[in-house]
Amino acid sequence: MLTVVAALVVSAIPLLWLGVNPLRSYREIFVSNPTNIRGLANILVTTVPLFLAGLAVYLPLRAGLWNIGAEGQLFVGAIVGSAVALNLSWPSYVLLPAMFLFAGIAGGLYGAIPGYLRAKHNVNEIISSLMLTFTATTFAGYLLRGPMQGGGGQSATDQLPGAARLPTVAHPRLHVGVVALVIFAVLGYLLLNRTRLGYEVALVGSNPAAAVQAGISKYKTYVLVFVIGGALAGIAGIIEIAGVHGRLFEEFSPEYGFTAIAVALLGRNGVFQVLLAALFFGVITAGGTTIAVTQNVPTAIINVIVALTILFLLTADFIRDHRITVSYDRSAGSDERGVEGAS
Repeated sequence: MLTVVAALVVSAIPLLWLGVNPLRSYREIFVSNPTNIRGLANILVTTVPLFLAGLAVYLPLRAGLWNIGAEGQLFVGAIVGSAVALNLSWPSYVLLPAMFLFAGIAGGLYGAIPGYLRAKHNVNEIISSLMLTFTATTFAGYLLRGPMQGGGGQSATDQLPGAARLPTVAHPRLHVGVVALVIFAVLGYLLLNRTRLGYEVALVGSNPAAAVQAGISKYKTYVLVFVIGGALAGIAGIIEIAGVHGRLFEEFSPEYGFTAIAVALLGRNGVFQVLLAALFFGVITAGGTTIAVTQNVPTAIINVIVALTILFLLTADFIRDHRITVSYDRSAGSDERGVEGAS
């Protein structure tokens, strides 16, 4: 909590520089927006991809690995899920599960690449997953200007058919995909705390040598956490398309996969903490969009808050893990003064 408060305090500096009252902005973000139905709907639908992508980062983090490629896995899931929706004329109760299934498989396979490279060839997963993100987003741009481009000359697909859209409840913006928050929070908790795989992931992350001595396969663990994480990110991508936008285009994700790194770091003590962290960033993201209109604040302020939160989290970890001591050797000082006097 102190980390978040510190990030918000420092984030007030650019707001003041823009001539905006930070207290007024934060009041609208954290009080006014969440207390009306439209604002609450925007927060919840924004929290869904942040939470799923956050889990995609958090699961490898539990095993001591960094999945920086959640954004790419999210794009791959959105591409494959959209392709299924646009090419299959099935009823909604069959089409929607198929979209989620194939999006999850595609994201999982894409996530398996950095996991395999790390497990088999000790390739740094940070670099490989990040490079694969750029590959996925660039490939999406190619598809949207070529094979998947819809009518009208825009770099986007056609609108998804009605059977491929998630139904809404209570508000036109609030789709039923928000139940994924509860479903995957419970499944994630059970996976990590009530299964053998969860025990193996925790042991590999805390003490790899002891895990190997206990007969746990680091190879299997590394690949599995990336596969599961990639599948979650892929599902997040198609939920965003089917529930919010209705078609695939290049900028459909406001860097959810990169914000997920902050979500995983802030909620690194457990799955439900990841959910709370995703909700926090959902409030900031939705509220930032609101104050961009009402107070003429650039939406980039959201990225500033996210970046500062990450920096303060890393600083807090450093302070926790290191201790700075200052000592003064009085005898050495006396000897030096004695030498100087003698000379």
